[in-house]
Amino acid sequence: MHGPVPYCIAFRRWNLSGVPSGDARVPPFGQVRSLRQAAGSIQALSPAQLPLPGLAPLHMMGRPRPHAEIAREPERALRRIAAVPLQILVTGGAGYLGCVLVPHLLQQGHEVYVLDKFLYGGSGLLECCADPRFHPIRGDCREESVLQQALAGCDVIIPLAAIVGAPACDADPFAARSTNLDAIRLLLRLRGRSQSIIFPTTNSGYGIGEQGKYCTETTPLRPISLYGRTKVDAEQAVLDAGNAVTLRLATVFGMSPRMRLDLLVNDFVYRAVTDRAVTVFEGHAKRNYIHVRDVARAFVHVMENFSRMNGEPYNVGLSDANLSKLELCAAIQRKLPRFVYLEAPVGEDPDKRDYIVSNAKIEATGFRPRYSLEMGIEELIKGYTILRRHQYSNLN
Repeated sequence: MHGPVPYCIAFRRWNLSGVPSGDARVPPFGQVRSLRQAAGSIQALSPAQLPLPGLAPLHMMGRPRPHAEIAREPERALRRIAAVPLQILVTGGAGYLGCVLVPHLLQQGHEVYVLDKFLYGGSGLLECCADPRFHPIRGDCREESVLQQALAGCDVIIPLAAIVGAPACDADPFAARSTNLDAIRLLLRLRGRSQSIIFPTTNSGYGIGEQGKYCTETTPLRPISLYGRTKVDAEQAVLDAGNAVTLRLATVFGMSPRMRLDLLVNDFVYRAVTDRAVTVFEGHAKRNYIHVRDVARAFVHVMENFSRMNGEPYNVGLSDANLSKLELCAAIQRKLPRFVYLEAPVGEDPDKRDYIVSNAKIEATGFRPRYSLEMGIEELIKGYTILRRHQYSNLN
């Protein structure tokens, strides 16, 4: 059984057309916070103002005049509309995050369309093919005709497609800009006004934070890499366009069917398991961390609370895991006592990010991570007992 569709989205399904623009009796769907509020807004309209789009579920239940039922019993009718699963488009859904998110969305009962070039084979989604609600689309999100077709009929868009990480972006700046920024601008131009966006970005945009001061969503963004700049610019475009929520993700860790070893926790645990040693440059530099499964949960949380989160950015990370590289190594050593780490007395890390992050804003909406850093380290140790080939990165 899937969870209920957010009431604001159920409200939108009948409010696609025909309602007078600017009618004070009808709040924008993103401001609908309860089924009762939506029902009350419907009752304020005359029968002639009740549009038919989005009411197919009632037709299929043998009700030839759904608009009349909505006018008579709006709360009951909206419950039926809300019982219909969402149609969700995930671009780049065959990547590290997508291979965890897409099965999670399917388990929630939603219809999921994945637009991806499948550069890495896409084997992480093969198990999803048995689900009739899973629809893979081979294509490039930068191509207008491909994206336009994929967008048709979707309620929610989750644009995961990106060149992720500073090294990958520096290796191909054109691909970085065209995928991370231009494709988002194209998406914003093509999407319908009722299609919601949940956009993942990075808290790398904070760059180098102030010593001892937490970065909040109001902290000025000072990205120090091409990757950070493209994601910051894309986030601003998404928020300016409206009907969207952005998630500023901490450094992600944990096992995925499409594994990545170039993420800091994943990389250090891999080295601890295989080499039993690592040399750390600029070990004082701090970052925040979050498990990949908690990221998937955060997307669902936004969908279920879209009305009160709409139009805002949110940091997503573990509040007890603002750790330096040396502190991360110590946490790994507690699980692998034979692991040895040393801070290099000379040399430097080209990645200069150094910040601590507050996740209080999203926590205030009721979201809490379930997977601790320690749980993730234990999971990775098990995973690396199986994986021994260093082929899982974002660099070809």
